[in-house]
Amino acid sequence: MQTMTAIGFTKTGLPISDPDSFKTFTEVVPTPSGHDLLVKIIATSVNPVDIGVRNSGHRDLKKPKVIGWDAYGTVTAIGDDVSLFKPGDKVFYAGSFIRSGTDSQYQLVDERIVGHAPTKLTPAEIGGMPLTSLTAWEALFERLQIDRHATTTNAKRTILIINGSGGVGSIATQLAHMADLNVIASASRPETIAWVKQNGADETVNHRRNLVTEVRSLGYHYVDYILNLNDLDGHWNEIAELIKPAGKIAAITENRRGIDLQKLTKKCASFHWEWMYSKSYYHTSDMVTQHNILDQVAALLDQGILHSTVTQVLKPINVDNLRKAHAAVETNHMIGKITISNV
Repeated sequence: MQTMTAIGFTKTGLPISDPDSFKTFTEVVPTPSGHDLLVKIIATSVNPVDIGVRNSGHRDLKKPKVIGWDAYGTVTAIGDDVSLFKPGDKVFYAGSFIRSGTDSQYQLVDERIVGHAPTKLTPAEIGGMPLTSLTAWEALFERLQIDRHATTTNAKRTILIINGSGGVGSIATQLAHMADLNVIASASRPETIAWVKQNGADETVNHRRNLVTEVRSLGYHYVDYILNLNDLDGHWNEIAELIKPAGKIAAITENRRGIDLQKLTKKCASFHWEWMYSKSYYHTSDMVTQHNILDQVAALLDQGILHSTVTQVLKPINVDNLRKAHAAVETNHMIGKITISNV
């Protein structure tokens, strides 16, 4: 019976500095069946969702929980129903919320949410891309229903991206720019302003100030689309005021108190949640769209139309580096993504 090392925790809610926040342990290498791939992990990344799961309450777990969602790796075995990949393929993906995570040597993942990895980037550059790319792509092109090929129409429309320098914002800004939208990205520091402009933002606003005043000082009374990536509660009134009649809003961050959807009534504006895990969580009939999206993202990365948003790399994948990565994300001052790579 082949075994592997994995990194996880048996207590939630511990500060990342606590020795028990992460521990290395041994597990049996799982066997793929059905649509599953067995992937040897080469690089992974840390996202805000990792922090949220690790800090969810204060309780003891019966067995170690392995988290981590972004992955770049090699397919080593496949289930009987697999048709999209073969052993030896290099892949990247963001995994499932209800399965064991990427902070391990090997992982099972459904082929329908996996893409063929880019070929012109480093493992670390690839390892930080899947989750944010899927989230941004689905938010823009599925939730907000933007046609990325309708560049003439899009050139007449404007999107406000709140928190443009974070992981999702860094790729959403690139995708919106690629679609020829006028992109206003929020950033509050000189280095984040420079970053969002590098990613294709046409103009910037400061989300630490009143966004209504900030956007209108640029000459826009309303905007066609708003993608909220941080503090929905704090920005809701500004969002409701800035969205144009019949405009569309999407958000990825949960509200802590009720948001007043009646503020959108007279504008007939629409509001959409984006949760990248939804398709794999419910095994929806369109799960395979994530495979298709990641293959398209890989092509765009290889063509240089999109660039990796990884700004920090730690090596190798171990407890110490996972703690460092979690600590960095917990500051809420990350620009782009942090990855941990074995090569």
